[in-house]
Amino acid sequence: MAELRPIAAAFVAPGPSGVAVRDRLKHLTPEDDKVLRLVGAHLGALASADLKTRCADGLGHCAQTWAARKRELTALSSARWAGAITKASHDQWTLARRCQADHIRDLQAAIATITRRLSLPVGKKGTRTEPGGYRSRQEWFAKSRRLRLLQDRLQRRRADQQAGRVRVVRGGKRLLNTRHNVEAAGLTEAEWRQRWEAERWFLAADGESGKRFGNETIRISPDGEVSIRLPAPLAHHANAPHGRYVLACRVAFAHRATEWADRIEANRAVAYRIHLDVQRDRWYITASWQIPAAPAVPMTTALAHRVIGVDTNADHLAAWHLDTHGNPIGNPRRFSYDLSGSAGHRDAQVRHALNRLLHWAKACGVNAIAIEDLDFAKEKTREKHGRRKRFRRLISGMPTSRLRARLTSMADQSGIAIIAADPAYTSRWGAQHWQQPLTTTKRTTTRHDAAAVAIGRRAQGHPIRRRTAPPPAHRSDGQGHRTVQAGPEARGREGPRPRIPGPRTRSVGAGRGAYAGDQNAQHRSERSTEHVPLMLSP
Repeated sequence: MAELRPIAAAFVAPGPSGVAVRDRLKHLTPEDDKVLRLVGAHLGALASADLKTRCADGLGHCAQTWAARKRELTALSSARWAGAITKASHDQWTLARRCQADHIRDLQAAIATITRRLSLPVGKKGTRTEPGGYRSRQEWFAKSRRLRLLQDRLQRRRADQQAGRVRVVRGGKRLLNTRHNVEAAGLTEAEWRQRWEAERWFLAADGESGKRFGNETIRISPDGEVSIRLPAPLAHHANAPHGRYVLACRVAFAHRATEWADRIEANRAVAYRIHLDVQRDRWYITASWQIPAAPAVPMTTALAHRVIGVDTNADHLAAWHLDTHGNPIGNPRRFSYDLSGSAGHRDAQVRHALNRLLHWAKACGVNAIAIEDLDFAKEKTREKHGRRKRFRRLISGMPTSRLRARLTSMADQSGIAIIAADPAYTSRWGAQHWQQPLTTTKRTTTRHDAAAVAIGRRAQGHPIRRRTAPPPAHRSDGQGHRTVQAGPEARGREGPRPRIPGPRTRSVGAGRGAYAGDQNAQHRSERSTEHVPLMLSP
């Protein structure tokens, strides 16, 4: 039997560290649209050149080279625009380095898996945790060639990492590759060109504490007036003093409007980003700011008023309400979502499902939601799952990171703590110990519903199984009761267990024997109700 991996302790997930809200720039004039396009294209060209310079510096980057880049950009824009561009280039280079390290780890894991499977005899069966040998000589030969390909790729990536080289595409690699398949994407070359140029524009400014309304470059007043500090070559388009351009629209953030208004009135830093949705031909502005990290809620406080266990699946969230003793209450709930279509549609589906989950949690009066701490970073490789393409698509389509970030952010405003539990064996043990007992004539409990119960119990610190093993010495209750559920004196417990016919111990108590229901025996006081009548011989 394979050894079970250790179960990590559950913990309260930290709250969000930032906030981002968005609103549409409505009723823009043709002059406003023209100025936004000019500024975005001009600053986008500067950002592309600066990113190229930053990538060329590699590991030799220092404060002096950063200052030199900023001085060159200041003459072509402004000091604040130059600071925003250089910071964005450095952040993008740092992100590319992290992605490069992750790619190297994936290559190492794939090489180790292929090397192990090549060393096994062809056709050898695998175990539950480790794959066996390859099925045929043809597959063995193909994987040996792939091993050589991955080793060469790993060698090149390591050389790039040591030299500090990264490969970054401003506008996105996916959109770049779409250029070679515009017909398959349902686009024309002109439509693709519009998207490509819009993605490479740069219209973002970092906030500055102490400055008027928290931002000198892109400023929004309390009444919603939007003004932009124009770069030096485009200063002739200004319609306001000090080289600023005021848009004809007004902005009113529907979400967190009070919090945003309090920040700008106190001149606290707020960052803004303006972008164009080419498909809808609409301009949007996004405001973002940092918030202090809230202290984590103690586990005992979070679990004081019951919990909701949630099992994450590819198309729905399975949830069940548990009391403080780990017993299911009521019926399970399912919150479905559809992850097909565009990225915006998928994100909206996830937000809608989480919104319904939080509303149900508030109605139940719970203070915590237990969810799996899923991480499929090492589980998506084709080398581990082999021919199981359907399973690879399943785990690749689960929005684990986005769902976790969304739920943490949305629950922070609702006052609900998010508890991350180890997902190991929750589906298997939940189905083993809870699926059949929770299934009734009027309720069909699925494997996912049982997993939700297991996740909630693990977050509460209870074992997943309903009962412990029998006593080791004998089958009586002298060594304690054989259940880990709440005692009979606890209120709100699962309820009395169904009585098993017949004696449970070696000593039969009064009223529990085979003749306990014999009315004739009960009316005869001279003999015990449990006494077996003697058979007299003639």
